[in-house]
Amino acid sequence: MTDDAKRFLPVSGFTMPRFAGIATFMRLPHLALDAADDVEIGLIGVPWDGGTTNRAGARHGPRQLRDLSTMMRNVHPVTHLNPYRAANCADLGDVGVNPIDLQEAMAAIEAFFAAVQARGILPLAAGGDHLMTLPILRGIARHRPVGMVHFDAHADTNDRYFGEHRYTHGTPFRRAIEEGLLDPRRTVQIGIRGSLYTAHDMDWGDAQGIRVIGIDEFNEMGVPAAIAEARRVVGDGPTYVSFDVDSLDPVYAPGTGTPEIGGLTTAEALRLLRGLRGLDLVGGDVVEVAPPFDPSGNTALVGATMMWEILCLLAEQVGTRRAGGRNP
Repeated sequence: MTDDAKRFLPVSGFTMPRFAGIATFMRLPHLALDAADDVEIGLIGVPWDGGTTNRAGARHGPRQLRDLSTMMRNVHPVTHLNPYRAANCADLGDVGVNPIDLQEAMAAIEAFFAAVQARGILPLAAGGDHLMTLPILRGIARHRPVGMVHFDAHADTNDRYFGEHRYTHGTPFRRAIEEGLLDPRRTVQIGIRGSLYTAHDMDWGDAQGIRVIGIDEFNEMGVPAAIAEARRVVGDGPTYVSFDVDSLDPVYAPGTGTPEIGGLTTAEALRLLRGLRGLDLVGGDVVEVAPPFDPSGNTALVGATMMWEILCLLAEQVGTRRAGGRNP
């Protein structure tokens, strides 16, 4: 798409101060999904934390992420990519979720993202707790399993909580593998750490073939080797990126439901995301920003910045495909 008349460009900070105007993701136009005919990347809020088992509050994440995303400008500082020139991007609003009915909420999320995919739009979601990734994958990976690069303090492959409860923010990727949505042998988890419920918590994922790069291994191998390993695991197939802000040390992101000390730095996270350029990405999300636990807004700024990095990855891919070229 080269016609600027059809482009959806952010509001300029030179014409409207960044603290003014109606907050949207990256200051992009807000469009209803049924009016998104020219959109190539859709930024979507999922204001829901129905899977939370400890500190709730991520339902408020999308609103604050929109506010802090006004700090993002137009051009990537390293690649010099302008994602809004490479792809048509828009804020597609929030999924209308039921905050008191878990199954109804998941059905709404699945239906919304299935409709996004049907329009050929790459989704970038803002949460919300991590259970939301399961219905997103149901919406976009129904026809074939995808690989995943997963940044987190927790593997989220537990089976059940409180007896027979199979759907929590600690179980989405076990369910996704069981449902054939996620290919475990093309899944890599980076930053895993913290105490466990039992000595066998990680056994199921190991048996499925998930590649876990725990924080101690990451610290020993370093960022370049972790990037190389992630790229080896996911290969050339369709891949989803899921970024839980608790992958970061809580000194950088205290506003989250289940913080774990000893995590990634923001600088490491930026380098890791930038190392994913050229992968066959089918979407991504940033989850577990819980504003009630960080009144400063710094966690939301971190989350919005990670969204920006993923947006640039998606936009570069769209631009490359449209030009008929090869991925970098």
